[in-house]
Amino acid sequence: MLATGLIVGYGYGIEAFMGWYSGNTFDAFLLWNRLHGPYSAWYLGLIASNIVIPQLLWMKKFRTSTFWLWMISLVVLAGMWLERFIIIVVSLHRDFLNSSWGMYYPTKWDFMTFFGTIGMFLTAMWLFVRILPMVSISELRTLLPEAHVHEAAEVEK
Repeated sequence: MLATGLIVGYGYGIEAFMGWYSGNTFDAFLLWNRLHGPYSAWYLGLIASNIVIPQLLWMKKFRTSTFWLWMISLVVLAGMWLERFIIIVVSLHRDFLNSSWGMYYPTKWDFMTFFGTIGMFLTAMWLFVRILPMVSISELRTLLPEAHVHEAAEVEK
């Protein structure tokens, strides 16, 4: 997570630098809109959760604690969702035509799609666990006394 956070930070920095350095007014406006527009809080949350929070892992207390690793990973997961949100919503809410500008407000269909994808993932995961066992059956056979399975060391004798 440390390396990925640094790589993502480098990518965001290069994106901002190229938006400024290119001199393209549309790229500069996109950068300005992300930092100062109506979704700036979401963008700053994205920066914090994908770049700043993973840097806590430099401290041993956070690296060795299961609880803190889990919490940091949840924050990074939320940051990855925010990244998709910023890419889609911020890019679409201000188009080239002023008449098509507008704010995004989620509908019930958006929520159903979001929770439906989570449900589909959980269903696929549980089917995978059900069909493909987590423990190897050949290893379990060696535990049964009536199986008469010869270990590799016994075969060599």
